[in-house]
Formats: sequence, structure tokens, C-alpha cells
Amino acid sequence: MKNLWNESEAEKLNNDLLKLRVYTSRLLGQEEDLVLHGGGNTSVKIKETNIFGEEEEILYVKGSGWDLATIEAAGFAPVKQEMLLKMAELEEMNDPQMVRYQRMAMTNPSAPNPSVEAVLHAIIPFTFVDHTHADAVVTISNTPNGEQKIREIYGNKVIIVPYVMPGFILAREIYKMTRDINWNDYEGMILLNHGVFTFNHDPKKSYDMMIDIVSRAEKYLIEKGALDISGEELGTVEPLQVAKIRKQISAIRKTPTLARFDGSAPLKAFSELSNVADAGTRGPLTPDHIIRTKQAPVILSENFAEDIHAFVKEYENYFTENNTGDLVQLLPDPRWAIWPGKGRLSFGTSMKEVKIIEDISRHTIKAINQAEHLGGWTPLPEKDLFEMEYWVLEQEKLKKGSQPKSMQGKVALVTGGAGGIGKACVEALVEKGAVVAVLDLNPDIKGIFNRSEVLPIVCDVRDSEQLENAVSQTVTCFGGLDLVVSNAGIFPKSYSLDNMDPDTWDKSLSVNLTSHQRLLTICLPYLEMGIDPAIVIVGSKNVPAPGPGAAAYSVAKAGLTQLARVAALELGKKGIRINVVHPNAVYDTAIWTKEVLNARATHYGLSVEEYKTNNILRQEVTSADVANLTVELLGKTFSKTTGAQVPIDGGNDRVI
Repeated sequence: MKNLWNESEAEKLNNDLLKLRVYTSRLLGQEEDLVLHGGGNTSVKIKETNIFGEEEEILYVKGSGWDLATIEAAGFAPVKQEMLLKMAELEEMNDPQMVRYQRMAMTNPSAPNPSVEAVLHAIIPFTFVDHTHADAVVTISNTPNGEQKIREIYGNKVIIVPYVMPGFILAREIYKMTRDINWNDYEGMILLNHGVFTFNHDPKKSYDMMIDIVSRAEKYLIEKGALDISGEELGTVEPLQVAKIRKQISAIRKTPTLARFDGSAPLKAFSELSNVADAGTRGPLTPDHIIRTKQAPVILSENFAEDIHAFVKEYENYFTENNTGDLVQLLPDPRWAIWPGKGRLSFGTSMKEVKIIEDISRHTIKAINQAEHLGGWTPLPEKDLFEMEYWVLEQEKLKKGSQPKSMQGKVALVTGGAGGIGKACVEALVEKGAVVAVLDLNPDIKGIFNRSEVLPIVCDVRDSEQLENAVSQTVTCFGGLDLVVSNAGIFPKSYSLDNMDPDTWDKSLSVNLTSHQRLLTICLPYLEMGIDPAIVIVGSKNVPAPGPGAAAYSVAKAGLTQLARVAALELGKKGIRINVVHPNAVYDTAIWTKEVLNARATHYGLSVEEYKTNNILRQEVTSADVANLTVELLGKTFSKTTGAQVPIDGGNDRVI
């Protein structure tokens, strides 16, 4: 474990305790082997003068919803230390009461809710307190005789606490354990199956001790031969199988859900372990992970539909057997899967959730493999895991989830997405919650969209093999395909029929017509597995109102529109909708440079602004306008519409 403390950076903080607290919290938060996605918490005790001129000690503790890797001063909740210590003396208090009284003790009502471990931080009599869920330490405690191994590593220099449910019960237990001890005799505190606490009046010493304690655990694992899993071969899957799995998971979850495959060498090697179905399903690395990943992954076989069904039934039995009150069962869907011989699948309704599942499962897999070298993976019993999964405070977190966007969990594919209408469609789809594979011949596509929701693929749509690879890549990355915007096209040089250039004619038909047909054919098997599948073809005003000299373009777009009409007739019985938009005079695209616009406006005796609004409504039509219409046609509003042709041109007298 690398010590990231930088003395020159720390000196810039001028001994400001809260700034130092932010600094060391971020040092801890950027190390995944210490905390993941909101895990862990830190605090600092600061003496302040209140409005009455009285000095009081305030505990600034990490607030709910903040991540240590990015936390700021505003992410720490200020709570009166005196009130927290009084709470620790109570014999009984349920966790909702604890949360309420902690909030009542805050000196800033607009601050976030204090960590549920605020009382525990208050008990520890040091200025700085650090708490992580260090993988190495928890892994060792999740083995047979884990406590004995921990004692072997640290001797009597750490306080060892057997697993207790987080919240007031844990704080109360530690309060009773430590009332008569000298805290200065200890370097830290280890909560078995949970994590590590370190503490000191000096922020650097507390941080240093955390790094040292974890490093000693890592060294122990190395000495015992418990190394990280590795492999050489990559795992592969049939994309259509992934789409079928994703469809089943979405049905159980009752909402579109992404399924991301990872066949990297270490994951494939883990999936091939002879006892993976046993060791891989005994339980999570730490109990707080269960709210994200559930107790275990589903183990897939060739009969994956039956495997998923069996997982659901087992979860329902798990709930029934452990429910002693009036709890309402959570959705029984698996959150990740081990696919023997192939790798791992991670499920989520957004790429953010998928990334969380990927990170947690990756660390869990590493811990399982290491623990198996130390006598076996032995996480907490089912009863303790259930108690955590259905903990009232965790349930409250779930209730606070924001309303999903209209296309949350949907998978879209857009061709010609490097600029203009295609780029605007990608942005509009992401804004609605979809993930998008964007295809373009321009290699710059790789740098245009820098976000996990967008998969950029360099692809020549005239090449069937490249199209097939792009669609397969989309499905293995996101799990399936629901929406297609077939937009790629060119506007060729004008030729009259008696002077037509054969290459121009052939290229227009190839790009503007044939490539769309091939894309639809390749996408159809996946769209049949899609959720409310829909297609939008980007046509042209030239279909209903062609102009002289544009035969190569107009004929191809007319053929494309006819293709869409036939597709609507053929695909309707499969539940796949297909509609066409006919834009005109969309000037914020690459072909309409400033020079071209000036020349065309001058030709018609108009200003550029007059030229751009030269339609019946006298309004400019932008790429975003076309994209908004396209996304609406893909969505719920037009769920009963197929085979339609919708103009978006500001009103064209020739079309009308």
C-alpha cells in the first residue's frame, strides 16, 4: 500500500484542521483497495465558539452520499461532540432514532446527514479518525480462524472487534469494550469482516498508520502465497446469448437493464476455477456491498435461462426464511454473473451502476481467490447478510433514488455520429438516459464523446464485416440493442442525368441506401431481443420534393424511405417500429461552412440569417431539432406509430 502523503501539499493547508481532513480523506478515497463507491468514513474534532460565545467541540464527520475520493469541506456534517457522547451512554436506541438525534445535534442544518458511525467516531478520543474497508484486512478476517490470523499479524497493538451490525449497536458495543482501556496503547482498531480504524491527533500519523496496517496485511497475504489471480486467455461470448440474458434480467427487474461482459484474462481464469460455483457464491467481501451486489452472483451454464430462474427462486426462499417482520422483498434479480469458461457479466440500469458492480465484484473475486489460499473463503453467515441487506437505514437510501429518465437502461446505436444530426442524436439519447454506440468513418469519433454512456466505434458503414463487428461490440458492451438511428449519409456533387458520374451514383447508393439495409439486417436479431425496439431512418426533404441535379442523392434517399416502409410492414409483427424523418436545410453541419452559407445566401439575394430561416415558419432548423424529433419517435409518445414519414423543415411549400 503506497503512502501518498505529500508534505509540500499538506503545508499549503496552514494547519487548517478541516482542510487537512479533506486532504487525507481524498488520499484514502483514491485507493480502491481501501474504499469503494462511498465506502469508509473519516472525521475530525474541532473546537469552535458558538453564537453565545461558548466553546464547544464539533465532530466533522463524512456526510451521507459523499465519496472520500472527491469529498469537499461541505461533505462533512458538523455534529456536537457532547450530544454524540451522551448518545453512546444510552442502553438502547434504534437506528432511525440515532439518525434523527444526530441531525438534531448538527450545527448546520443544511449539511448532509452524518455518517451512521458518527457516534463511534465520537467515542474515539483523538482529533482525526480514519475508517476504511481495506480489502487485505477484511479478506484475512473472512477465512477460518480469521481473528487468530489478525492477532498473529498485529499482536496486541490493535483492538479487535467481532462483527457487529453497523449503527448504534456497533457504537454501543465498542463504547463498552473501550471504557477502561488506554487508547494510546493501540495503533488502530480492526472490525472483523468490516474494516479498519486508525486515529491520532496528527492527521499524517493517523493516515500513516492506516497505510501501515493495511500494508502488513498485504505482506501477510504475499508470504502465504495468496496472490492475485492471473490468466493468459481472453473469454469470448456469443452476443445474441448476452442479449437473451439481458432481456431476462430486465424482465425480472421490470425496467430496461444493461448487461456488460468482461472476458479479461483474470476474470476468465477465475471463472474456470473448479470450485467457482461454491466459493464464488458464499457471500460478499463486506456486508455493506450486499445492497449493491446481493449476497452472491448467479453462476451461468448453457441453460442460463434456468440458472437465472433458479437464482430468483433461491432469493425468494432466502427472504422468506430470514424475514421475521413485515419487510417487503426487494427485487430478486442477480446483479452480476460468473460465466464459467468465459468471464463475468455485470448488470445495472445505468453505466454508473454497472461500474459500481464491476468494481465491487472485481475486488470480491480477488479476495475470494486470496482467501482460498488461506483455508477458504468464509464470509459472514446468511443471517448477518440479510440483516444488512434489509437494514432500515439502507432501505431509506434506496427510497431516495432519483426518478429514472425516460430511456434509462435502453441501448441505442447511431450511425454517422461524429457531427451534425448524428452527434445531436447521441447527445439527446444520453440526456434521456440511454447508452449509445456511435459509429462513424471519422477516426476522431474516439475523442468526441468522453463518457461511459457512449461507445465510439470507427466504422465504414459500407463494409458489412465492420458493421457486424460494431454491432457485436455494442451488444457485449451494453447487453443488447433497443434503438437504432440510421443516419450515416453523404451529399454528393450535383450532376444532371445526361452528365451523371457513375462513381458518384454508385457511392451515393452504397452509402445512402445499401449500407442502411445491411445495418438493419445485422441489427434485427438483437432488436427482436430488445425492449420496446424502434428504428428511425434519417431521410430527406428530397424524397417528397426532389430538385434538379440531385438524382444520385434523391434516388438513394427515396429508396431508403421505401426500404423503411417495407421494413415497417415486415417488422411490425415482431414489435419493432420504424419511422422516417425528412429534414431540410439543417445548416449547423460540417458541409455548411461559413463560406458556403455566404455564397448561397448571396445567390438568392438574402442575408445569411434570412437564408437560414427561408421557410414557411421563418425558423432555423438545427441538428438538435432533428435529434429531438428522432428521440421522440423512438420513445413512448410514438409507441403506437410505425411506417410514418415526418418532415422537419420549418414548412416547405414544395412539400406541402
